[in-house]
Amino acid sequence: MSNAEATASSDQTGTGKAEAAPAHNPEADRLRALLEPAVQANRLYLEDVAIVAGSHRVVHVVVDLPQEETGGVSLDVIADISRILSDVLDNDPGDDGRPYDLEVSSPGVGRPLTEPRHWHRAKGRMARINVVQGENVMGRIKSVDGDGVTIVPEIAVKKGMKPKQGDPIKLPFDRIRTGKVEIEFSHLNGDGLEPEHNGPSEEA
Repeated sequence: MSNAEATASSDQTGTGKAEAAPAHNPEADRLRALLEPAVQANRLYLEDVAIVAGSHRVVHVVVDLPQEETGGVSLDVIADISRILSDVLDNDPGDDGRPYDLEVSSPGVGRPLTEPRHWHRAKGRMARINVVQGENVMGRIKSVDGDGVTIVPEIAVKKGMKPKQGDPIKLPFDRIRTGKVEIEFSHLNGDGLEPEHNGPSEEA
């Protein structure tokens, strides 16, 4: 049995240790299959599992809320799921006995919006979108469906003036090259969008 140390943390930068692990790591894939049922049983989504190799391994797990929910993963939830996943790893039948640390976090605000569920989770937030064969867009994510994203564009105004909003536009997923949430400290209500995402958050 390994000695796991669960670290309740929130990756605010979006550049967590998960990036240090090679893609398609067979051991990470095995641990993902092992941990996913426990994550889902606690109404969370398993975003990523990565391993920083060495004599003392670090297992880095990223969890998020389901795409239909709003808000971020609280630190209390991170702490609870850390304890649960630590128990699962302690009883891992495939464990080789090497010590490890378990680190659990939620996605940072800098996480690129690369999947439909990322766009769902970012609904209501301001995003900078790089468009294929068209002008790039800065705007608030109004709605998301199976085909793409509806954005309320932010129109540039003179410094010191309140920002203006343009007419909503629909961007199909196949026209979006990249998307990234912009960190805000305050913003205006508009088109029924809720100001629940003001300031840095634990998720993107």
